[in-house]
Amino acid sequence: MSTEFAPTPISPAPAQATHVYDVEDIWVISGANQGDALGDPFECEPGDTYQLERDATPLRLMLSTNADGQQIIAEGSEIGTQGDQITLTARYVMMAPDSDKVDLLLIRHEPSGHRFALPLSPIAPRVDYMLIEAHEDPGTTQLADLVCVAFTTGTMITLAGGAQRPIESLQAGDRILTRDSGPQPLRLVAKATLRALGTFAPVVISSGTLGNEGDLVVSPHHRIFLYRRGERRIGTTSETLVQAKHLVDGENVWQREGGYVDYYALVFDRHEIIYAEGIPCESLMVSEATLGVLPQDLAAEVRDRLPGLTHRPHFGTEAGRDLLDSVGRDKIFRRRDE
Repeated sequence: MSTEFAPTPISPAPAQATHVYDVEDIWVISGANQGDALGDPFECEPGDTYQLERDATPLRLMLSTNADGQQIIAEGSEIGTQGDQITLTARYVMMAPDSDKVDLLLIRHEPSGHRFALPLSPIAPRVDYMLIEAHEDPGTTQLADLVCVAFTTGTMITLAGGAQRPIESLQAGDRILTRDSGPQPLRLVAKATLRALGTFAPVVISSGTLGNEGDLVVSPHHRIFLYRRGERRIGTTSETLVQAKHLVDGENVWQREGGYVDYYALVFDRHEIIYAEGIPCESLMVSEATLGVLPQDLAAEVRDRLPGLTHRPHFGTEAGRDLLDSVGRDKIFRRRDE
């Protein structure tokens, strides 16, 4: 059964944990605002280089949403008091030395007015991050919407008998072909609509790039399964999982920003490798760690409908951006004449 989530819950959502830094711990080491801490977007200058202070301590922020749709502090937070309102006020896009983009959200603790920075991807102390964009409109993203592992509307999923169906037509109970377990019944199809910006902008893997029959459009953190033997092996194993965002080369694989995107997550009894547009990709892996960083409504839906479900991750070495840079994406992608 496919469930579309309303943007505003009608009852308090379960608390979820994330970590933030005091804005004073992120400051400009070179550029027009050298010596200044992360400020409002109108004060920032693209091209300035920022660093996280060496001794910066991440603070645990427990979040929930009240019946009015306001984001509030939950019990166990190291910031503020339970029930205090938190407001998202700005979004920044920075470039790391390895050319990976990092999104930071500026949030304000309303009772004190104090501000904190929430990285949507891990950041490290004493590493240079160049500011690319600063936005006064942070979008509609909820603070707990950190990671979404999902496919987009129109993705063709291979069924047990070999036929393909668009993901939005699937229902719980449909039997899906998996790489390792044969035909398996779907337990849940969940849908979330997010603004297609930064961390949430989908990655487009163009038709034919990995042998896919059509364009495969997935969330940036969604992992693609690559099987390469012998000289074509990536790293030390023949089975490798790669986040879609690490495949981006601007030509064969690119990120599409703008508007909104419908993301669909597929849940099975186990963490499976399924076939989307003809190529193997992971299903949603369910664990306390992953549920803690999924969009909060999606995580609540999984917990409510499949209580106690937890997965072991599929076997396979995960390849990061550095490994793909050293191997060369041209050795992974198929040539058009193949």
